[in-house]
Amino acid sequence: MDLTLGIVTGAALLDSVNPCAISVLILTIGFLLSMGKVRAEVMKIGLTYIFSLYLTYLFIGLGVLQALTFFGITNAIAKFGAAILATTAIVNLLGYLIPKFPIRLRIPKNAHGVIAKYVSKGSFTSAAVLGVLVGLFEFPCTGGPYLSILSLIHGDGSFTKGLTYLLYYNLIFVSPLIVILAVSNSNIVVGRLDSLRKKYTKRVDIFSSLLMLALSGIIYLST
Repeated sequence: MDLTLGIVTGAALLDSVNPCAISVLILTIGFLLSMGKVRAEVMKIGLTYIFSLYLTYLFIGLGVLQALTFFGITNAIAKFGAAILATTAIVNLLGYLIPKFPIRLRIPKNAHGVIAKYVSKGSFTSAAVLGVLVGLFEFPCTGGPYLSILSLIHGDGSFTKGLTYLLYYNLIFVSPLIVILAVSNSNIVVGRLDSLRKKYTKRVDIFSSLLMLALSGIIYLST
């Protein structure tokens, strides 16, 4: 399969529907506004979180590519990436269809307290740490689309093209966070965004899982 802008964009959009990253941003914005922080400071701290998450995901991608190159793994890794993508989608769907299904692709509960601690600090440093933590915790759970694209980038063999797509992928990945930060100018707006998140998360997850299954099939059959 050729590495194309459409495939990269589609996978990045699927990956960008990230409940944890969105929740942490909304909670952080709400906390800052409740502290009486001015709009400019809220924006700066929010952008610090987003940029930190962007860099964390970017470096994870570079690390995976370096590992693939070091071990001399062939293009067969693309099929493995498609399998991971399909597995992620199936586990997500089973979690909704079978309430007692034992496997949940979520951030571990013991990490919630750590994240909450940094949210409550409301500083530039804590926002940067949050971005790193969310990126590290989320990749094993929802990194199926990312791994698939990384496998295609590795198979393409062009460093410049691969790096460009990697930068572009991660920009799409954080784009919903940028939009949320841009429109969150009051606690009322933040509350409405959080209500929408809670209301539509299940439907969006199911739809995204179905799209992931389709994308995994396309990658598997084309490589």
